[in-house]
Amino acid sequence: MAARAAARQPIDDSKPLWRYLAAFLIPLMLSNILQAASGTLNSIFLGRLIGVHALAAVSSFFPILFFLISFLIGLSSGSSVLIGQAFGARDNAMVKKIAGTTLTLGVLLGALVAIVGAFGAHQILLLLGTPVDILPQAEQYSKIVFFSLPVFFMYLVYTTFLRGTGDTLTPFVSLIAATLLSALATPALILGWLGLPKLDINSAAVASIFANLTTLLGLIVYLNIRKHPLAFDAEMLRNLRLRRDIVTKVVKIGIPTGLQLVMVSLSEIAVLAFVNRFGSTATAAYGAVNQVVSYVQFPAISIGIAASIFGAQSIGAGRLDRIPKVVRSGVVLNYVIGGTLIGLAYLLTTPLLSLFLTDAHTLDIARSLLHITLWGYLLFGNSAVLNGVMRSSGTVLWPTLLAVASIWGIEVPVAWWLSQTSLGLTGVWIAYPAAFVVNLCLQSGYYFLFWRKKKIERLV
Repeated sequence: MAARAAARQPIDDSKPLWRYLAAFLIPLMLSNILQAASGTLNSIFLGRLIGVHALAAVSSFFPILFFLISFLIGLSSGSSVLIGQAFGARDNAMVKKIAGTTLTLGVLLGALVAIVGAFGAHQILLLLGTPVDILPQAEQYSKIVFFSLPVFFMYLVYTTFLRGTGDTLTPFVSLIAATLLSALATPALILGWLGLPKLDINSAAVASIFANLTTLLGLIVYLNIRKHPLAFDAEMLRNLRLRRDIVTKVVKIGIPTGLQLVMVSLSEIAVLAFVNRFGSTATAAYGAVNQVVSYVQFPAISIGIAASIFGAQSIGAGRLDRIPKVVRSGVVLNYVIGGTLIGLAYLLTTPLLSLFLTDAHTLDIARSLLHITLWGYLLFGNSAVLNGVMRSSGTVLWPTLLAVASIWGIEVPVAWWLSQTSLGLTGVWIAYPAAFVVNLCLQSGYYFLFWRKKKIERLV
């Protein structure tokens, strides 16, 4: 329970803040790595047990899924800032109100997105130019995942709430359970173990639903037994309604955050459309590269989340003097942890990509693309720390606009332009580090020149 204790006990200012941040960060980072591992295992099963076309079909669907759930992720992110501030002020009643309101709003929106996404999947895949040889498989897979979104979002927001209270250990344990369940169920459904139906490419989607639902129910039972501030008890049930004041604050933070994620996912859809022009082999390489990159990207995201939560709890506790320390500690941890992971990824590129790909030509494409992009995620992590700390105070509009500008002003146009040159597919990947460089410059400029001079107050 070290992570939970570190967040709840007073911080000793005589000790380096990075120690507290690291104690909080380790379970959070491992949780995100496990989340990526679940997707990785499914990709390995699909690529190895079914074939490259199955991997390509799932890869072609992922940006669409991320686009449709981005707004919901933004809302949960906004609520975690409010929960962090309320928890920092030790106001557990407000924690329940924020959680109940966000759950109600999120499930309603999740159901709407699931319906729209499921019935519009075919048209969206066609618009993306999904290769015709994988279109039927991609459509079947997408419909199952869309209808599972309400359950997925319940699980997502609950783990986000827990992190806002300083509890990173419980989400980590629940993800271990979900990953193990998914890892067992996916090959069982692909191969028909114990008389189960053989679901082919749909096995990964059905296994994910089973794992998330089972883990969510277990998490709810555990929180009730522990009498956690976020336990789904009678008080939480009374708070399952839309409170206008809380909805306004959640939306104020969540909409820009969600829009940023939407714009990121739209850019990924645009980039995928460029990649699809080079055929299903390129699409499969794109999927394999994304699997490896996620292990570098998620720790950077984790550090940004940790910085946001420490910032929010510091604001709630009235300790604004800790904010610069949070930034410095987060940046240092980003370069130490991120640099180590990126170095290992460069050294082990071929063995890592070989987990997903057996075709030599596809493997060569993926290897060259990965080498181009990896180093840029150090800059991505630095930007995430600055963005997270600013978000902890409710400042989201300008950081969001700057991030969107770097994506749609740099990444997408550069990817399109270079893909038309002799660089071809390689040019698409050059756009990623180019956008990371610009975003870090913009975020740093806003943080040092404007945000640090603002008056920061509690939101709840």
